[in-house]
Amino acid sequence: WLLAGEGPVFAMTILISVLVIACPCALGLATPTAIMVGTGIGAQHGILIKSGEALELAHTIDTVVFDKTGTITEGKPRLTDIRPLRARGVSESELLTLAAGIEQSSEHPLGEAIVNAARERNLSLPEVQEITALPGRGIRGRLGGEILLLGNEALMAEESINIDDECRSDIEALSAEGKTVMLLAHNGTLLGLLAVADTAKAESPKAVAALHRMGLKVIMITGDHQKTAEAIARTTGIDQVLAEVHPQHKAQAVKELQDSGHKLAMVGDGINDAPALVQADIGIAMGSGTDVAIESADMVLMRSNPMDVVTAIELSRRTIRTIKQNLFWAFGYNVLGIPIAAGILHLFGGPLLNPMIAAAAMSFSSVSVVTNALRLKTFKPEIRAIKAHKIDEHITEDL
Repeated sequence: WLLAGEGPVFAMTILISVLVIACPCALGLATPTAIMVGTGIGAQHGILIKSGEALELAHTIDTVVFDKTGTITEGKPRLTDIRPLRARGVSESELLTLAAGIEQSSEHPLGEAIVNAARERNLSLPEVQEITALPGRGIRGRLGGEILLLGNEALMAEESINIDDECRSDIEALSAEGKTVMLLAHNGTLLGLLAVADTAKAESPKAVAALHRMGLKVIMITGDHQKTAEAIARTTGIDQVLAEVHPQHKAQAVKELQDSGHKLAMVGDGINDAPALVQADIGIAMGSGTDVAIESADMVLMRSNPMDVVTAIELSRRTIRTIKQNLFWAFGYNVLGIPIAAGILHLFGGPLLNPMIAAAAMSFSSVSVVTNALRLKTFKPEIRAIKAHKIDEHITEDL
């Protein structure tokens, strides 16, 4: 303006107005205010979000992978069947006593179900020595110097223990009912089998239906028998099942899904889920899960409710939408304000922007961004507003 022949006061007024208008306060507030409010809203809904990055990334998810036990199911299995092989001359009580004896020091939910059943019957449990957990297969110990095994078909095959046709038929039938079957062998001889059932959480079918409404694919990963997993998947409407996956291979399964182009969230609660939670784009742990799983996750569902997975993704989408709105208004303010402050209106006979008005406009832009971020406080999970019968209709469609 000095070169154009205007005086120093005029040029200084333009300079101050441009500096004030160009202040990037609104741009600087656009993202962190929305993230801060979003994480606070998550906490109000029982979702601990450990970082702003996790909240931002969750909106990109296209696939949700659930662990089965304790995540999709209650994680409180109960013993339903005790089937000794008739040819072995073992009674139900004897079979249960041996199984509970090897599981009495176990913290696994399936083991606890067996031990609880034995205690309900007031059975005296034997002292089993040299107990060793075999992840993804079962447990091994010694009783009277002889090897005692309790586990799945893979463990029996590994130990060269024969499974007759009668037993295989029972395994197939019980697995088809969604039960987890465990085989008991003593001194190289199969004695019988026990079956444990873990029912799906009441919220699981609703959560799966809600995720489908959001356009997401739902996968369940488990070490259980294929038919057991498929039975649970049918009752909950899950799209795909990855069954008989050893704990140490869960992270690899997640990586393979990522390599195929999926952005995924892993939801789990156990120690063996921790590597998969770390591998996933977003790791989500149940609040009732192990400390290792909670430490490994990006988000923690304090109520251990599968519906909160839906809420977390909805909140992320709403937060990102708010951030985009904030950035739009902040950029728009600068795009419009700077030319006016530079005197473009004056060129066409209009007024010159007073620095005080520029300061007020700058303050207003920052306040508008913060106010828009605070609108997140009105967030309510959309799916919770859907009437129950509509959710049930979608569950039926998925099934």
